Amino acid sequence: MDSAYAVGVEGPSSTGTNSGCDSKGVGCGSTAAPPNRYESQKLRDWNTFLKYLKNQKPPLTLTQCSGASVIQFLKYLDQFGKTKVHVEGCPYFGQPNPQELCACPLKQAWGSLDALIGRLRAAYEENGGSPESNPFAAKAVRTYLTEVRERQANARGISYKKNKRKRSTATADTPVAGGVSYTSSVGGNVDGNGNSTNLISTTTTTCYKIN
Repeated sequence: MDSAYAVGVEGPSSTGTNSGCDSKGVGCGSTAAPPNRYESQKLRDWNTFLKYLKNQKPPLTLTQCSGASVIQFLKYLDQFGKTKVHVEGCPYFGQPNPQELCACPLKQAWGSLDALIGRLRAAYEENGGSPESNPFAAKAVRTYLTEVRERQANARGISYKKNKRKRSTATADTPVAGGVSYTSSVGGNVDGNGNSTNLISTTTTTCYKIN
């Protein structure tokens, strides 16, 4: 997400060893594993959302939060966006790489919002929320994200359709050495010049064939 958005509390400290170690390491306590990038971002997102609820007038609690509250939160984040979304009537409407700047507004990219909702949906349940009452999984939120995706695709002249990959196959007579890696990247923004900036970490999964 944009730096102006990520105002949540930093993740847990990665330090924390037991000072009672001798020179051979006997008596050393275990070292807490540092949170990965996803967990750290999820914690910041969660604290940012809680702060947003607290700053409402009157303040809202999680039990009062609904899909409509989540949508308002997403709209609030648009003020920190860096993705140029052309409006109808703009000479660059529907052009993926305009050569000049225009006065169209900057918003949060659909991919960033979609990834954010995924993290908040998980954080809600990890903090004791029920899946049945999870506001981040509400139908209204999914509908809103779909509308944002379609609107930005039309305005920016791009497609969010997923590329289909051919599934690799191997026969019993053909040995497979190592594995096949699949890389997926979620999110990202495009600045006013049409340059793409990935804001969400890329995940690579390697699949191995076991004989």
